Amino acid sequence: MTRSMTAFARQEAEHTWGSLSWEIRSVNHRYLEPHLRLHENLRDLEGPLRDKLRKSLSRGKVECTLRFHAEAQNQQLTVNEDYARQVVAAAEQVAALTSQAEPLNALELLRWPGVLQDTKLDMDLVKKAALELFDKALDDLHDGRAREGAELANLIEQRLSTISEIVVDVRAKLPEILQAQRDNLKNRLAELKEDLDESRLEQEMVILAQKADVDEEMDRLNTHVQEVRRVLKQKGPIGRRLDFLMQELNREANTLSSKSIVSDTTQSAVELKVLIEQMREQIQNIE
Repeated sequence: MTRSMTAFARQEAEHTWGSLSWEIRSVNHRYLEPHLRLHENLRDLEGPLRDKLRKSLSRGKVECTLRFHAEAQNQQLTVNEDYARQVVAAAEQVAALTSQAEPLNALELLRWPGVLQDTKLDMDLVKKAALELFDKALDDLHDGRAREGAELANLIEQRLSTISEIVVDVRAKLPEILQAQRDNLKNRLAELKEDLDESRLEQEMVILAQKADVDEEMDRLNTHVQEVRRVLKQKGPIGRRLDFLMQELNREANTLSSKSIVSDTTQSAVELKVLIEQMREQIQNIE
């Protein structure tokens, strides 16, 4: 399946302890280049996240941004009332033994270890939720890359069909082109009022036909077109393979242009090169 390297995904989740949101942006790149922007308290997730990206993607510059907002109630301090009562009772008992009836200072009581408790958020719970949400965002990114990849494959297929039509047209015109060149050569010699040496004329036509013979190039163009279609149906990364095939197609178009003896084949070669360049630009976005 053809997959693009360009896509965007966003996933959000609300929990009793706060909210999480992931944004993943992916653009084309020669290699896999992940960039992670994480909340300060969640930076130790970077290793597992990079592992997930390496196992899931092969190419592309991928920017992953995690936003985390904790509910205020999860940052409040609470008093262990049962324990505080025990401390007060113990203080009163000691005061009675020493004949001192000074009340226990509330601030001193709060300083007593265990009386005041910080209800800290369980960050392990947050990390687990963040990883699960990242998996969902990554699935969305895959879907987006697959949808755009399918569109790119359709655009490439349209151009491949046009290339095949040009190849058929050039093959059909070639005998007519060679005959026209033969007649043209005869007319030029007649204008010079020179006796026509049929054997010499045939030799010149053989040389001309050899120079203009593009059957091999046409065959290779067809072969490369079929190979591109085959690669488009393969699973996994195919971008580099397709880029190589574009170079080969362009090579054959250049050879066709160099062997051209009439404007028709020159124009066909130009059209081929335009189509190949259009495909090459699209392929730069394919993983």
